[in-house]
This record gives sequence, structure tokens and C-alpha cells, in this order.
Amino acid sequence: MQFNLPTRLTISRMAIVPVIVVLLLFPGRWTCFVAALLFAAAGFTDLLDGRLARKTNQITSLGKFLDPLADKILVNSALIMLVHNTWVPGWIAVLIIGRDTLVTGLRAAAAHEGEVIAADRHGKFKTVLQIVAVDMLLLHYDLLGIPVHDIGMLVLYFSLALTLFSGYNYFRTFCRERERKPAGPLQDNGLP
Repeated sequence: MQFNLPTRLTISRMAIVPVIVVLLLFPGRWTCFVAALLFAAAGFTDLLDGRLARKTNQITSLGKFLDPLADKILVNSALIMLVHNTWVPGWIAVLIIGRDTLVTGLRAAAAHEGEVIAADRHGKFKTVLQIVAVDMLLLHYDLLGIPVHDIGMLVLYFSLALTLFSGYNYFRTFCRERERKPAGPLQDNGLP
């Protein structure tokens, strides 16, 4: 299997996660700055890989699978480390990670039936907001007198609201598709 450039960019986004995690195990101005810089670069690859794949007609099944997975690994790993460092309340991470898990489950169930639940504009925008919020929270320390952590928390609350709303939209879309489909014959699942 040959990896094209967009897929390599997606994989690089996942590969940078362990470096960010290690940096956050030793929080300080310098390590937080480097972690935020790496996270921003990884976030930029999220914008770049999809556009590049569409522009060069290199959209692959592997890329479609890896791109949202890379986003979740990047954002969720950083959120967990922010909770670990007590910079973000745990309940926020639980809601965001829980929503991502449920949406992934819905997509898997739809895919099993030959359907695709594509990312909607709310889902894409929430990813951008999450990346901006998490990047500011990774900086943590004031920068040139600007309270980046406080601003990051505000953006995180907005992204949380959009995360929950977009999760609801995915669920609603999934349920509507179930209602439109005619019921098939009952299958014996082997249970008594």
C-alpha cells in the first residue's frame, strides 16, 4: 500500500502526539510553548491534507478513515494531558471524548449498512474551535501580558457547546436514515 502525501500528513499528525504528551509531562513555559507550536503545526496539517487530497485527486479510503481518527487522537490526547495538569476540568474532556466515541459508533453502524455519515459544517467548525482552544490552553502561561489560558477556556466552552450540538445533529441524521429505510426481514441472531 502506497501512502500519498495527504495520507503522510495525516499520519504525521498522529506521530507528533507522543512528543506533545512527553512535553506536557514536564510543564513549564518552554515545554508548553513547544507543545503548543507542535500542536498548531499538527492542526495545520488537518487543513492541508484534505485540501491537498481533493486538489490532486488523491482521496483514498485509507485517508478518509485516518483523517478523523488523527483529529480525535490529537485533540483527545492533548485534552487528557490538560486534565492531567489540572488546567482543564475533567468533565469537559469526558463530554468531548464521549461525544467523539458516540459519533464514531454511529458512523460505524451506518457504514455497516453501506451508508456514510459525512462530517457536517458544525462538526468541521467544532474541530477548528477545539484546535484553537486546546492550542491556547497548551500555552497556558500568559504571553506578552495576554491571559491565553483564560481565553483558551472561553473558546473551549464555545467548542464544547458546538461539540454537543454537532453530536446531536449526527444522532438525528442517523435516526432519520433509519426511519427512511424500509425494515428488512428479522434475522436470527442466535440468541434464545
